[in-house]
Amino acid sequence: MKLKKIMTAAMTVATVALLAACGNKADSSASKDKVTKIGILQLINQSALDDARKGFEQELAAHGYKDGKNIKIDYVNAQGDQSNLTTMSQRLKRDKNAFNLAIATPAAQALQKADPDTPMLFTAITDPKSAGLVSNVNAPDKNATGVTDAVDIPGQIGLLHKMFPKAKTVGLLYNAAEPNSVIQIKEARKAIKKLGLKSVEKTIASTNDAEQTATALAGQADAIYIPTDNTAAAAMSTIGKVSEKAKVPVVNADATMIKQAGVATRGISYKQLGKQTADMAIKILKGKKVKQLAVEKPAKTSIVKDDKRMKLFNVDPSVLK
Repeated sequence: MKLKKIMTAAMTVATVALLAACGNKADSSASKDKVTKIGILQLINQSALDDARKGFEQELAAHGYKDGKNIKIDYVNAQGDQSNLTTMSQRLKRDKNAFNLAIATPAAQALQKADPDTPMLFTAITDPKSAGLVSNVNAPDKNATGVTDAVDIPGQIGLLHKMFPKAKTVGLLYNAAEPNSVIQIKEARKAIKKLGLKSVEKTIASTNDAEQTATALAGQADAIYIPTDNTAAAAMSTIGKVSEKAKVPVVNADATMIKQAGVATRGISYKQLGKQTADMAIKILKGKKVKQLAVEKPAKTSIVKDDKRMKLFNVDPSVLK
């Protein structure tokens, strides 16, 4: 009888141990197969913003975070429509993602308004403090951080002056409804004035009025400067045609636009900007809190030029050094 009790007890212990082992194995498998959800809200289709997203996804994949395997990316694009931004922000909130990425200022503002609780990263934003996304870039306090696309605007205006020393009036083309653009234009005005030059401004509300507005501006300016403006970027091929026809050179703040309209600039790679943002995302995935990650500036800049337009506008390559 005693032996039978001992054997029964032993079998019970073995069964419990086996079940525990199976449970641990299942937990381990579940952990291994866990898929982390990430949301991406992009303002509009245009090459700089597209490059930022591609760079972000490529860098995540390079570190083992691959869409469809251990992460699931829900990418939505508002196509420049404010009502879409609102609807899509609410959708990403319902998804309960590990974090969301906003590409461009209006996307970040809409997402933060709809969902202040989910950690947010942003990229392709010039001044997150003025946009209300953070109060302190060194210690983010609104559950949002990221990488800005701020460039040296006085330096770019100085480069324009070096390339076109005879240009006395600099045209400024931008969308006045884009906060990033307004901030940059203020800086550009100061830099132009400091060089003893004049500025003339034209604004565009959509790509539909880009050709007419750019043509009018080209008739009043000796050279044109365009900030990192999403509306202008979407119409850059049209602006490039106007520039060549009117023989009025364009200098862009956004280096990715040079191939469509500009002569040269010192700018950033938006793909690299996306990769830099992904490095911050990886820190969040590994347990870092948003408030521990200061807003970052672009890691590097470089000269980007278009050889065809350099020749067309008789620019000496030595001025770029």
